[in-house]
Amino acid sequence: MIALIMFAVALLLLLLGVPVAFAFGGVAMIFAFFIPELGFEVFHILPFRIYGIMSNTTLMAVPLFIMMGFILEKSGMAERLLLSMSAMFRGVRGGLGVSVVLVGAILAASTGIVSASVVMMSVIALPLMIQAGYSKSLASGTIAASGTLGQIIPPSIILIVLGDVMSVSVGDLFMGAVLPGLLLVSLYIAYILIRAFLNKEDAPALVMDEKLIFWDLLKAIVPPLLLMVSVLGSIFAGIASPTESAAFGVVGGVILSAFNKTLSKEMMHYALFETMKLSGMIFMILIGATAFSLVFNELGGTDLILEFFSEDIGDVWVFIGVAMLAIFILGFFIDFIEISFIIVPILVPIMDAFGIDPIWFAILIAMNLQASFLTPPFGLSLFFLKGAAGDSIKTIEIYRGIIPFIILQLLALILVILFPDLVFAWI
Repeated sequence: MIALIMFAVALLLLLLGVPVAFAFGGVAMIFAFFIPELGFEVFHILPFRIYGIMSNTTLMAVPLFIMMGFILEKSGMAERLLLSMSAMFRGVRGGLGVSVVLVGAILAASTGIVSASVVMMSVIALPLMIQAGYSKSLASGTIAASGTLGQIIPPSIILIVLGDVMSVSVGDLFMGAVLPGLLLVSLYIAYILIRAFLNKEDAPALVMDEKLIFWDLLKAIVPPLLLMVSVLGSIFAGIASPTESAAFGVVGGVILSAFNKTLSKEMMHYALFETMKLSGMIFMILIGATAFSLVFNELGGTDLILEFFSEDIGDVWVFIGVAMLAIFILGFFIDFIEISFIIVPILVPIMDAFGIDPIWFAILIAMNLQASFLTPPFGLSLFFLKGAAGDSIKTIEIYRGIIPFIILQLLALILVILFPDLVFAWI
């Protein structure tokens, strides 16, 4: 029971605002110090674990994909994509919302960084949607949900992290996530079109004077699609590993930025600095989580949870239901990185005991973690949207607009649970 108390203390510190890495690492050190049978000897293996983390070739893809995303953020690609897509759907009720979802999907497959996607879409699309007469709740919900598609659509940072934590192929996870990601995009588009059909005032047709020039559309859409196909295609075809493809993606992002005439010393400095900050945060959390797991396992926490599910409950579907519910509820309060590094390693032995396919289970976790960006009060996408939108939209309108999209995410999660072939179709 001491292990469960330790876990509860760590969560309490997170809710109090203590930085994640220090919360988990500090709790591990305190419990190791005050429990005589443990002592600091439990951390003797920690330097070897840290060295293993830093030399892990799979995790090397994380800073590379992050850097690719920041380079593309400054390339001006999102603005051209949105304007071109909007012109395609002019005259269609809900068409602008559909174009936002499609651009969000393309950005997800190109950058994979939720913060960059949400901020870009908020700055570019939100004024356009409000000016076109869209309901503020629908506009904010569409932008926040579309910006988080990078959590499930490859190349997703969370899929790379889950691949390492669960010891499964990142390439297989990328392929397994394609159809669930497209399912989510389809549900978003269907909801927008149905709402526009039922209530014309929520999503009126966009009126544009300019004629759609086919060449401008090609110039906006083809370069990011080529980058997406080259990065993901090389992984799917087995030509390159995710880390090698990520490095190629960085080079491709620089070339695309030069093509758009946005490449500069200042832009590269911004991309490098932001990549260093975000990567440092992720790896510091991983180190703190590793220290926490050493003490937690030594106290028998993992064995206690494994015994509870495999013997006291003994039903695989109950385990899946409880695990998904726990991750969804924790997503209201803590970030996807903490859940990946702390909660998922506890679930992996139970998953193995029940004989659950790790790729399918990882996709379920990734889809569930995507909702953590949208669930109030601590959904990061909601913070990004409010920060970028300023006083043009109220927080209550953002909360009201995001609820239908959270329901759609849960619906997509249930469909993937009921139809596992959605994951295995391309593997």
